[in-house]
Amino acid sequence: MFDQLDKYKKHGHFIFKPADNLAAVCTAPSKCSGIYLIYALQKGKVTLIYIGISGRKGLNGEILHRKDGLRGRFLTGKQFGALRKHTWPAKMKLENIEALDIHWYVTYGNTNADFPGELEMKFLHQYKDIYGEPPRWNKKITKKQTP
Repeated sequence: MFDQLDKYKKHGHFIFKPADNLAAVCTAPSKCSGIYLIYALQKGKVTLIYIGISGRKGLNGEILHRKDGLRGRFLTGKQFGALRKHTWPAKMKLENIEALDIHWYVTYGNTNADFPGELEMKFLHQYKDIYGEPPRWNKKITKKQTP
């Protein structure tokens, strides 16, 4: 399903455990936009639980990069109502998740110009078509997001 992501030369991943310092383990770059996939490592299984992005298409059709890029999306972005560095460990303990394996891809940068939001919607719809619902940490797909 994510074979299209193989074309992006600038990519990487990092592992985050509940006791980790997110800033210390995060390998995502600043000053660029892209997509990321979060996998839960739980009881010997790996499960995709979230598809997210950094950067969006502006009204003029140009990319609007987040000022702190993909890295900032993890370090200063919020999920579940507060900063990820606080909510991820709590959510992981609640769901008995041993670690998160976060894969990131720069989709809009020096050599590529693919808008992250368009890729996100494509993947969310593909996932929902296969599994009947979005990944568990994603919100519902709204009509506005329908391609």
